[in-house]
Amino acid sequence: MAFETEGTKEKISGSKPTSSTKITLQKAIDMGEYDPEYLATFPEWHTLSRHMQFELIRKALENRNYQLLRQWAEINNMLDFRLKPHLKVAMKNIEKQLAKVNEDREKLYLEFSK
Repeated sequence: MAFETEGTKEKISGSKPTSSTKITLQKAIDMGEYDPEYLATFPEWHTLSRHMQFELIRKALENRNYQLLRQWAEINNMLDFRLKPHLKVAMKNIEKQLAKVNEDREKLYLEFSK
């Protein structure tokens, strides 16, 4: 899945901010971006202590988990869900993403507890 910005295609997840991207570190956290490599592309990230970086990552993990749970619930509560088998595929994809977030949470806790 991709989107276009100013004539170029970028991946939705994992894309690096460009000069045309108008997003702040706080907005990225609010949107659930928790990858330390991505967050390191913001200049203010390097001014924060390791503890503050970890707290921002924890907040982003909570945000991402909440967003995925909300998406899962929205799909689950659609009318005539049983008549729409393609929605089951979407729910499975969301469940996989939730599992990945939980796995990443464990890895990040280990990494930042050193």
